[in-house]
Amino acid sequence: MIETRELRRTFTTRGGAVEAVRGVDLQVDAGEIVGFLGPNGAGKTTTLRMLTTLLRPTGGSATVAGRDPARDPVGVRRNVGYVAQGGMTLPEARAGEEIVDHARLYGVSRDEARVRSRRLLEHLDLPDVWDRQCRSLSGGQRRRLDIAMGLVHEPVLVFLDEPTTGQDPQSRANLWDHIRRLRGELGTTVFLTTHYLDEADALCDRILIIDHGEIVARGTPDQLKRQVSGDAVALSLPDPAAAETAATVIRNLIDIEPAVDGVTVRCHVTDGAATLPGMLRALDRAGLSATAVEVRRPSLDDVFLHLTGRSLRDDPAHLEVAAHAHRA
Repeated sequence: MIETRELRRTFTTRGGAVEAVRGVDLQVDAGEIVGFLGPNGAGKTTTLRMLTTLLRPTGGSATVAGRDPARDPVGVRRNVGYVAQGGMTLPEARAGEEIVDHARLYGVSRDEARVRSRRLLEHLDLPDVWDRQCRSLSGGQRRRLDIAMGLVHEPVLVFLDEPTTGQDPQSRANLWDHIRRLRGELGTTVFLTTHYLDEADALCDRILIIDHGEIVARGTPDQLKRQVSGDAVALSLPDPAAAETAATVIRNLIDIEPAVDGVTVRCHVTDGAATLPGMLRALDRAGLSATAVEVRRPSLDDVFLHLTGRSLRDDPAHLEVAAHAHRA
């Protein structure tokens, strides 16, 4: 359904060339739900924009829904749905009109568009919003309306860009159910970007992790978690300076390289229960006291830390690079 070979994109900025995507190879089979993870500035959105014909590659090749985005962008657009992170509805428009008008852009007759639109609204738990203005809908309702618009032309492949960003826990859980139904009931292939590792763990058959414009890991959630051996230990310190000092103490004690994230020091050890008492005694000798301690089995967040050295969170430096690239 999606295949790329050495896909590249370079932006020219005032500071010089920025390689946003550096030779990405990926494959998504029909009927899969695939998560595409990476921090801001890692190349995630740039890759998505190339696959959806919104940005031309500067190198490599891609096939999307059997079409070449560079040579047949219209063919790609006819066969895919795209739900952007920022939303697609006009505040003053009526919800039903928005979906029907979107379907008409794809050549669907008005009568058929109405039938499909009402069916999708029922599927997405939006049966009573047809005549309501989009501005009157809740955030969760507007997001589900965006998804309905991306599906009304019945694409074989749908791209969801951060589908649950800003949603409350109940809305996120509801959207997860709807995304599963896309594949289960409609057979739709789903390619989604997300900053929520629990979301990727719960929804995705496979996960691709991109960092600095390159795919650094791929596999099922369980396969990725098995890459991180042992137990994850997290120690919270009173302030960032104490955390840096604690990391040095731990490094000297057990000869590992801890990761520091604000006031939290994280590391992986073979046996967390056996190692933790010695860590705490060493910190105490250094005049440090942990405010919280956690020992657990590896998660996808641990995988991301292991691979990239940082959490999957907004990084101002990466945001600045991404902003320059976008303006270019």
